[in-house]
Amino acid sequence: MLIAEDLLLLVLDDTQGTLTSSWVQQALGGAILTELVMTGSAQVMPKSGLTPAKAVAVPGRRPDEPVLAAAYDSLAAKPLAAKNAVTDLGKGLHEALAARLCDRNILKRRDEKILGIFPRTTWPAADSTHENAVRGQLVAVLVQGATPDARTGALIALLSSIDLAHKVVDTRTVGAGTVRKRAKEIARGDWAAKGVRDAMDEVTAVMTAVMVATTVTTTTT
Repeated sequence: MLIAEDLLLLVLDDTQGTLTSSWVQQALGGAILTELVMTGSAQVMPKSGLTPAKAVAVPGRRPDEPVLAAAYDSLAAKPLAAKNAVTDLGKGLHEALAARLCDRNILKRRDEKILGIFPRTTWPAADSTHENAVRGQLVAVLVQGATPDARTGALIALLSSIDLAHKVVDTRTVGAGTVRKRAKEIARGDWAAKGVRDAMDEVTAVMTAVMVATTVTTTTT
């Protein structure tokens, strides 16, 4: 399972099959970029002067996994500013990943029409076994204080970047505020190698900027 697939499962409402965040495209793109860096297939070149940080493919390290391979090919054809990579790599991923999860009987596809006119596809849960296991790992780290491995740390950092970490675990024993604080600490933590840390910093910076811009636009219109 990709980190992006785990993220999608967590941000889909299990019953309604709808997204619980408006920033899923960027978050999924960030997950793909992070996994490429974690597996050595890409790297984020630090900002230099006026030149922004760039996401580039590492020659000879094309992954076998189809979704990661497509993202790798995109970066190999044209390195992107990290902030653009997060958005571009996330385009169409929600539907593509949901379809893959449907093929594995983890989600089910539901095609319907709103008001009998406007078509909509939703992806409710079919088998929550894997998602529940992921939530269990998140509970261990966010609620019980366990040390995250690199994969769980990345997932928590991504969830924190869209302010959902406290909504994907039961916070009744410690409080939502404590979980949010813990997630932010992990997002800034030392669970990852420097290259991955640099990538995550860029991803979270992009997500923060997107969320702020969206909030400003919403409140001024």
